[in-house]
Amino acid sequence: MFIGEFKHSVDEKGRVAVPAKFRKKVQGGAIVTRGLDKCLFVFDKKDWQELAEKLVKLPLSQANSRAFVRLMLSGASDVKLDSQGRILIPDYLRKYAGLKKSTQVIGVYNRMEIWDEKTWDTYKQKTEGSSEEIAEKMADLGI
Repeated sequence: MFIGEFKHSVDEKGRVAVPAKFRKKVQGGAIVTRGLDKCLFVFDKKDWQELAEKLVKLPLSQANSRAFVRLMLSGASDVKLDSQGRILIPDYLRKYAGLKKSTQVIGVYNRMEIWDEKTWDTYKQKTEGSSEEIAEKMADLGI
């Protein structure tokens, strides 16, 4: 599973290091795609396959379903770890997430997320500031 927060840099070629503790799970390759909240999602092949199968079963007649499927699937790219444990993030995905030099790679159980460091800090501060409200809403979902 992916958990934790790790600070890494985007190099001049657009590569980002995968945290050492996450590398084994993506050794056979991974999928990087547009995420939500202006970050990128990185899935191992197995979890990506499971998600993609669910996405293609969404109703074509609903505009929101079509839009979400397009967001996730059209932006997806196969990536492989290089000898130094980095993945190459395609230019269009770096632009989508606003990745500059400093990034945060975070683990969210079944996926990694790659954030521009400033965007992550802003998001985290906002979320931490409303954690009680969020916790109350989670209670409605049985958590």
